[in-house]
Order: sequence, then structure tokens, then C-alpha cells
Amino acid sequence: MQYSQSQLRTVNVIRYVTPLREGGSLPAIAEADDGFLYVLKFRGAGQGPKSLIAELIGGEIARAAGLKVPEIVFANLDTAFGRTEPDEEIQDLLKASVGLNLGLHYLSGAITFDPAVTHSDAKLASEVVWLDCLLTNVDRTVRNTNMLIWHKELWLIDHGASLYFHHSWQNWKEQAISPFRQVKDHVLLPKASELNAADEKFRSVLSTERIRSIVSLIPDEWLAIDSAGKSADELREVYIQFLDLRIENSDVFVKEAQNARESLI
Repeated sequence: MQYSQSQLRTVNVIRYVTPLREGGSLPAIAEADDGFLYVLKFRGAGQGPKSLIAELIGGEIARAAGLKVPEIVFANLDTAFGRTEPDEEIQDLLKASVGLNLGLHYLSGAITFDPAVTHSDAKLASEVVWLDCLLTNVDRTVRNTNMLIWHKELWLIDHGASLYFHHSWQNWKEQAISPFRQVKDHVLLPKASELNAADEKFRSVLSTERIRSIVSLIPDEWLAIDSAGKSADELREVYIQFLDLRIENSDVFVKEAQNARESLI
């Protein structure tokens, strides 16, 4: 598997196109100065920068694992942006999000993955389930699959609900080696019959060096908010150690997923 970690591109947002109101944190489609459209995730929304950190780490780990994820970019929002926005709620959101936000390349024409009509092969399903167990991603269910079909291929989106340990920073070592109980609700679990193969593959791919290179992308300014008295580098080290521990003990969450699957089929 070929993978090359590089710095994310930074774009400047020049036009707010439309809100995506199906998202609780009011993401939006926006145009950047590179001429492309992005799904913009705002630092001033919902869980704030922690959601963006989870989106960044989750998306780039998925990409490193060979799964398809839209390009992730840093999206800079100027203080003057949004002054003419008539919607007061959106205007407040834009004011709270001045600075560095996160954008995912907009996949024009993509359709939402529907498990009732779209076939998922066992290998891909197992890899996505394994990834979400690693990330403790609670948001890939039948009600909200957070997957798209684009050019007949499966693309993963929305990892902002992952890594929920960082909302309190308590007992993160214990959480790192815990089963992922919510896997029972995963939309692809019934198809995930090759979890052992996915485990063997990803344990070899997701080395400490690769995890460290991904975590190093997190901007200092996102880590400065609610830092629990730790420096940006100290917080990055927690993310690295959490993910390393979780990968080292992946048999715990693989076994939980396999048991949950057996109860479904």
C-alpha cells in the first residue's frame, strides 16, 4: 500500500454557498480561493475545535489505511467574511469561527450510502468497521451512515464524533484499551466477516511513525482551547499514545465487534 503523508493545503474561504442543515453543527458548502467547493466544518460550532481534530485525525488515518476520504484542507475564515449573511444564527457561527477551520472537498453528485440498495463487500465492510472501532466513532449507523457513493466507490465522511475520550481527558489510558460497545449499531457490521484480516492489515500499516505524522498536523490554536493545562505538544502526545495503545490492543475491540456481529446474524 502506497501512502505519503504531507502537510494539508490551506485555502481561504471566499463565498458561503449554502448551509447543510442536516448536520447539527451547521456545516456548509463554501467556495475557496482555489476555485473548489468544500464542506466546511466550523471551529465555532458544536463541540468546537475538538470536532475538527477528530475529523482531521479520523479522515487522515482512514486515508493512510487506504480507504477513500475527500481531500481535507485547512480553511481560513477572514473577519470580514459573512458580514452580509442575513441569517443571524449563521452570522454568529461565522463570527465565532474566524481563523482556521476544516474543509472536505465537496463530492459533487455523490449520493448517500443506503445499505438497503448498495452492496458492500465483506473486505471493505470489515475495514470500515475496524477503523471506526479504533476511532471510537459512534456516528456510522443506519440512521446516519456518513458514507457516500461517488463514481461507484464508497467514500467516508464525518469523523467529528470520533475520539470522544478527548472531551474530558479522564481515564484515557483505560479508554484506549476498552471495547467499543457501540459497534453493535454500526451500519456495516452485518457484512464485516473479515475483521481478523482487516486487523492484521491495519496493524502493520498504522505504525507509530504514521500516527505521529498525522497527529502532528493538528494546529496549535485548536489545541489551546480547553487544553486541561497541557501544552499543544503534550496533547498531541496523548492522541498518539491513545491511538498506539488502541492499535496494540486491537484484539479487544475486534472480539467485541465479532461477538456483536454474531448476535445479529
